Amino acid sequence: MFANESGTPDYASILHCIEEEVQPMLSQGKVASYIPQLAKVEREQFGMAVYLLDGRSFSCGAAHTRFSAQSVTKLFALALAYRREGHEIWQRVGKEPSGNPFNSLVQLEYERGKPRNPFINAGALVITDILASRFVESEIAVLQFMRQLADSNSLDFDRAVAESEIETAHRNFAIAHMIKDFGNLHNPVKRVVSSYCRQCSITVNCLELARAGSFLAGHGKIPWSEQVVLDQSSAKRINAVMLTCGTYDAAGEFAYRVGLPAKSGVGGGIVAVLPGVACVAVWSPGLDPTGNSLAGMYALERFTTLTKLSIF
Repeated sequence: MFANESGTPDYASILHCIEEEVQPMLSQGKVASYIPQLAKVEREQFGMAVYLLDGRSFSCGAAHTRFSAQSVTKLFALALAYRREGHEIWQRVGKEPSGNPFNSLVQLEYERGKPRNPFINAGALVITDILASRFVESEIAVLQFMRQLADSNSLDFDRAVAESEIETAHRNFAIAHMIKDFGNLHNPVKRVVSSYCRQCSITVNCLELARAGSFLAGHGKIPWSEQVVLDQSSAKRINAVMLTCGTYDAAGEFAYRVGLPAKSGVGGGIVAVLPGVACVAVWSPGLDPTGNSLAGMYALERFTTLTKLSIF
């Protein structure tokens, strides 16, 4: 039913099926309310896109609607920092799951200012600091990097979201000050936090996000240009950290249910990588208690079930 005679998945039919199945879930979950501007987003929306390494793409629902990427941008910031600094970044940030909420301060005190991984807020602030030492405005460097990867110069910041985040970034300021106190933040706290908030406000749609993440499916190469973004080993390592740390403190549940490296954001987006095959992006603003898209998690679980494709 969902594959042709050669066994290749019928992606169009699969996405259509998933779109129908998730409809009852769109009224569930809660939009992120701790960022006032995100609280205004209509909850009952869903979009999904698949970008294959052979250049074909498939989509359904609101796949062309742009949304606030939020923590999904941490993936691209990490890739850019890794591209510039290599393995040295692991001297300042770890590679282990945190087991705590993404904005927790608890472990920083015990672990002397070295965040557990680059996908919690503390780790993302250290990555932003690394980029801030390389670029005049690190958030613009991340935006330009995402534009290159998505092949879309129209990606931009949502200034209203950025201002809303900066005005309510009390916990991020606290995290940054603690890291600074331990000597693991080299640039001014205000500069780092402001850059991080602006980075999180970058907007993208599912098709653009699937295309932007496809270099990780392509073992570090941009599929349509063959440009090498990262060497194969570095791409493998980023995918590994995504699998273990990319969906907040639900990474184990996500690996169990979906079986793909992924990075989520409280804007409702998730980007997932199937190495050697495709990159998948999904968006639905209603979140579960861990901060991951409720319908998005289910959609990706159904995707790997119906295609019979995962890394396991």
